[in-house]
Amino acid sequence: MSEKLNTKPPVWFWIVSILALLWNLMGVMSYLEQAYMTDEMKEQYTADQLTLMDGIPAWVTAAFAIAVWGGLLGCIALLLRKKWAKPILLLSLIAILIQMGYSFFMTNAAEIYGPLPGIIIPLLVIIISFALVQFARIAEKRNWIT
Repeated sequence: MSEKLNTKPPVWFWIVSILALLWNLMGVMSYLEQAYMTDEMKEQYTADQLTLMDGIPAWVTAAFAIAVWGGLLGCIALLLRKKWAKPILLLSLIAILIQMGYSFFMTNAAEIYGPLPGIIIPLLVIIISFALVQFARIAEKRNWIT
């Protein structure tokens, strides 16, 4: 038991955890920007982009909220060295897959936004989220989170 409590994570654990927290804070900012979009902000989008945004179902917005807030909470849990980081990050990944599944397969977002915001960034979000779940699994296995 004492071995489990005294296992100190390496420096790279803290670096990855802090970078992951910053990444997820950007996701939270994106969510808040979308949730509280002002008329001035809407002027920066094309008519097609606004139509696409206005057509997002509530369940996709809920998945977006769960994804970003879960990712943030999971990263905070990593920094606190808490074992519950793994299931929270997994929940965030599932929510991301739901949100991106809608975007990829039920809309023409890639056509409207272009390849970078329509395909590349969403794929990057999925990859990083998956990597964070794996990171939490490794941290749990090595007793860095308890």
